[in-house]
Amino acid sequence: MSNPHSQAEQKVLTAVPAGAPAGPAAAPATAAKQPNRRVLVVAAVIALAAIGAGARMWYNSTHYVETDNAYVAGHVHPVSSRIAGTVTRVLIDDNQVVHEGDVIAELDPFDQHVRVEQIQAQIDTAEQQVLQSDAQVAQTQAQASAAAAQVAQSDAQLVRAKQDADRYGQLYNSQMKAVSKAELDAAVAARASAVADVAAKRDSVVAAKAQIGSAAAAREVLKAQVRVLRVQLKDAQQQLAYNKILAPVTGRIGKRSIEVGQRVQPGQQLTAIVQDDVWVTANFKETQLANLRKGQEVNVKIDALPDYKLVGQIDSFAPASGAEFALLPADNATGNFTKIVQRVPVKIILKAADLKALSGRLAPGMSAITEVEIKQAVANPIPAAQVH
Repeated sequence: MSNPHSQAEQKVLTAVPAGAPAGPAAAPATAAKQPNRRVLVVAAVIALAAIGAGARMWYNSTHYVETDNAYVAGHVHPVSSRIAGTVTRVLIDDNQVVHEGDVIAELDPFDQHVRVEQIQAQIDTAEQQVLQSDAQVAQTQAQASAAAAQVAQSDAQLVRAKQDADRYGQLYNSQMKAVSKAELDAAVAARASAVADVAAKRDSVVAAKAQIGSAAAAREVLKAQVRVLRVQLKDAQQQLAYNKILAPVTGRIGKRSIEVGQRVQPGQQLTAIVQDDVWVTANFKETQLANLRKGQEVNVKIDALPDYKLVGQIDSFAPASGAEFALLPADNATGNFTKIVQRVPVKIILKAADLKALSGRLAPGMSAITEVEIKQAVANPIPAAQVH
């Protein structure tokens, strides 16, 4: 009689195909081969990816220069008042578009009106004084003419007195005494008096002419004062026009700090106007400048607009590194010197079509990434010696 366990083992051996691994060790051996293949595939993929990334990095490093130290720049015009005054009207709002010459705000014109009227009254007074001076000049000229006539009359009297004195001298001498000594003395005295009178009248003419010069000089001084007052009046009228604060350029309002009732002073910034013609300032390392030229195209990516690929062009290089324009430039003439790669600002202008398409969305201060293909052709290349 056969053993039941022996019959079961015989059935199992009969069920296993020929050539197949027998026993429980067959399953682990088959499973060990499958993971090894997967590891090899994954390792191969990683290696290919690393090679591709390395090749791309090598290609980019030899054909492109890139920096993320770049920002959008533009013209920001501060708007301030030219005169002191109180704000009566504000005609702008935040981020509003204004055009050159638009009225931004108005100041109370009362103080300027008073000054204009005051200067106008001073001009009227000075003009009346000029007319009075003209009359004085005419009066002194008449006095000078009268003095000249009196000189002529005194000259005639002097001639007569001399003739009388000579005649009496001939009639009274040692040989003939046709007249008395008293009459001769009287004639001589009259002649001396006539001489003195002529001298006095001539002095009067000189004094009259001096008065004419003095009156004329006073008149010129008054006329000069009138001219000065007219200039002051013109300035006061201009100050009156400054009560209207105008937009100096076309752009958008930013940083508005003006309100109705505010007392403003000359030079105080009230708002700012930002123009739409922006550009990009990229701070390249000094080691990246060797292959950069004016006119090269630049790929620009704005962080705020990741979906837009902008194309710019190198316009110019800064005349010095950014450290030279710092408030406290580094002093390299010290014992603890450490060499640091400097950065040089490069101005990149954008296409007019892109600026128009993104009008109002490109704002100064936005971050950007710039990339330049260093081996591209330039229409008008700049010699290497001229690149700073």
